[in-house]
Amino acid sequence: MLTPLIKEILVSPADSRELAVRGWVKTKRELKNLVFIEINDGSVFSGIQCTFDRGAADVETLNRVSTGASVEIRGRLVPSPASGQAVEVAAENLRIIGEAPAESYPLQKKRHSLEFLREIAHLRPRTNTFSAVARVRNCLAFAIHRYFQEHGFVYVHTPIITASDAEGAGAMFQVTTLDLEALAKNGGNRETASGGSKAPGQNAAGPLIDYGKDFFGKRCCLTVSGQLEAETYATALSRVYTFGPTFRAENSNTARHLAEFWMVEPEIAFAELEDNMTLAEDFLKFILRTVLENNRADLDFFEAHIERGIIQTLEKVAGSRFIRMSYTEAMTELERAVTSGAVDFEFKPYWGCDLQSEHEKFITEKIAEGPVIVTDYPKEIKAFYMKMNDDGKTVRAMDVLVPRLGEIIGGSQREERLDKLESRMRELGMKTEDYSWYLDLRRYGSVPHTGFGLGFERLIQYITGMANIRDVIPYPRAAGQAEF
Repeated sequence: MLTPLIKEILVSPADSRELAVRGWVKTKRELKNLVFIEINDGSVFSGIQCTFDRGAADVETLNRVSTGASVEIRGRLVPSPASGQAVEVAAENLRIIGEAPAESYPLQKKRHSLEFLREIAHLRPRTNTFSAVARVRNCLAFAIHRYFQEHGFVYVHTPIITASDAEGAGAMFQVTTLDLEALAKNGGNRETASGGSKAPGQNAAGPLIDYGKDFFGKRCCLTVSGQLEAETYATALSRVYTFGPTFRAENSNTARHLAEFWMVEPEIAFAELEDNMTLAEDFLKFILRTVLENNRADLDFFEAHIERGIIQTLEKVAGSRFIRMSYTEAMTELERAVTSGAVDFEFKPYWGCDLQSEHEKFITEKIAEGPVIVTDYPKEIKAFYMKMNDDGKTVRAMDVLVPRLGEIIGGSQREERLDKLESRMRELGMKTEDYSWYLDLRRYGSVPHTGFGLGFERLIQYITGMANIRDVIPYPRAAGQAEF
């Protein structure tokens, strides 16, 4: 039988029944003949207070208890005279399961910097901040699955290893079983991908690699998105979603970038951009309402110690109607604000530029005073698969912008017309033969379809107020960082 979790004990009646509590020591206080030990098992933000009568307790064992030690405490559940909790344990027996010597345990009872805690990422979940992040992350993940499952979506596991670049950015991690050290030592195999030989020195740019000798027989990388593969299942199952890790080899050492992160990507057939916007708004509101309802103690902590105003912002977005405006309308408002002297942006807005974070925040916080969905972006700043508008200049793209962050969701209606998609790919210099399977979706039973992507860690950042994205994922992967 599993030991009851502390979150279950804290809402139990104080009926003096005997029970055992297991967890890690957060604090130990001594007052005359009483010793107070607070322990926490991570199931809830609050720990439970266990009170020992020094005269009746094993003093030697009590003296060995220190912050971080794992313990089992047996006693009776009684009403607590202390403020903040209804019950406590009148402790009768203490067993130390695992000691945490004070002279070496790095998490003593004091505030530690987030930079220091990243160096001990294997221990940081024991802190208030990171245990709260973990519980919020868990709540959000479950809510995502719950939303889509309740709305008729099928969960599809798209591949981690792929030969396709969904974003066309090229910032991908290569996957290979070739002996790179041997290739570098021998100057490469001097062969082309098709197996033809190359004369020494003929390739001035460096040795060519024969990917025909690699494990997959071609150049493969870690995926940047599961979208393209999700489209294949959406055009068979109507509504699907992916939720898994994606990878970007961008050498960006910023508080907003990770090399490995999780993406949520729904895809729906027989649907257009308007349907996509409705889905994104309803989905985001559901997620926010769920975490506000289920993780209030964690959010109260973030409100008090990380960033003021978080809860009010989340409640406002969850209860707002998302304003919709075109990119052209948004740019007109931004240019008007600059001309009037109302704002001085670091990046001057103009039609054709990509919206910067400062532009997005101004749109949501000053122009709309709430969440906004911006649509119909210039084709030059969007991906190849987005449906072209009749004007030939813009595509049926959308970005969901929220106050305090800016973009939180990006999506589009996909181009379902074969001739238009092939033309756009050739315009961008893409090899259509590399995407023949993707083009088949337009050859056989093509339908209007649409979808969006949500960066999971960006969502957690928004909800918790954590400033650095490396603090909302258990083990961050970034340039020069692959510890643990």
